[in-house]
Amino acid sequence: QVQLIESGGGLVQAGGSLRLSCAASGGIFSSYVMGWFRQAPGKEREFVGLISRSGGSTYYADAVKGRFTISRDNAKNTVYLQMNSLKPEDTAVYYCAGNRFGAGTRVAEYDYWGQGTQATVSS
Repeated sequence: QVQLIESGGGLVQAGGSLRLSCAASGGIFSSYVMGWFRQAPGKEREFVGLISRSGGSTYYADAVKGRFTISRDNAKNTVYLQMNSLKPEDTAVYYCAGNRFGAGTRVAEYDYWGQGTQATVSS
């Protein structure tokens, strides 16, 4: 059973940066496409971005494109989300997730989920 643990959330002012990490255990990390999602209060969980198994390809939601960067280190079983130029509307609980079968942007396509980490951006 794959376990995912996020870290790195916190409080930052608008325009600032945060780097989230997601450490995986219990599976073959390099065999999963990894995604990041977020959920703001009162809203549905939404796709942020994903990275391919090798790390050679990434895909982002329009809302974060150009500001967020996903990377992974398969030797460390860790995926990262670098968030720059943060805005108050980026405030949410951020989740990493693993997809065994391929790239996808829907919550239902992901098999494994972390517990989430809170990122709060003040104006």
